[in-house]
Amino acid sequence: MSKRFWIVGGEYSDCMFKQLQPGTERVSGPFHDEVKARMEWQRLTFRDRCGATERYSICVEPEAQAR
Repeated sequence: MSKRFWIVGGEYSDCMFKQLQPGTERVSGPFHDEVKARMEWQRLTFRDRCGATERYSICVEPEAQAR
């Protein structure tokens, strides 16, 4: 099984980025290709240059262990 990539984030209460504002959470994915995940991350991150309190991260889902 290949790795899966997810984009998670949203708008935070302030620039300390400790608490997401309810209702602004966003999860995109899964992406099976890291390049496609990065393209989506860039789209979300740079779509509104005024979003000083918005932040998104790329998370990698661990590969499943064979049983």
